[in-house]
Amino acid sequence: MSRFRYHNAERWMTTLEADFLIEPRHAKEALHQAGFVTQQALCAYLLDVGFADAWNASHIKQDIAKALAYANACGFGHDCPDMARLAAVLSPYWKWGYHYHDWEDDRPLTGGFIPATITPLVRALVDRVHDVTGHPRPKGCQRRPQEARS
Repeated sequence: MSRFRYHNAERWMTTLEADFLIEPRHAKEALHQAGFVTQQALCAYLLDVGFADAWNASHIKQDIAKALAYANACGFGHDCPDMARLAAVLSPYWKWGYHYHDWEDDRPLTGGFIPATITPLVRALVDRVHDVTGHPRPKGCQRRPQEARS
């Protein structure tokens, strides 16, 4: 199940990256998709270290900040302050996909994040999950050598 979650994260991350290269979207759309990607990636890691899927679903839900905190407490080692700040903005990520009737009056705060700053932070997190879980990247999601981290 962990590999399935990681593969979901990679596939949606590839879509997130491609969408922003072609036509940048608004931060609201990027934040919703980023929330889904990070939730899937962090869930993959938490499953690997022994958290049951049912426990994740009932205790973490769509709280990305909580998932990142649990992962880091269990040795994930992704102590990026910008990612922690993004995780707080994302939590719970359902709010970014919700279609408000009066969006102007009830808009969640983006924390200043824009698609150009969201995508690299989420990519680094997904890469970290790949590194620590050892899951192979799914077909079609192979990183090109110039994109690989040194």
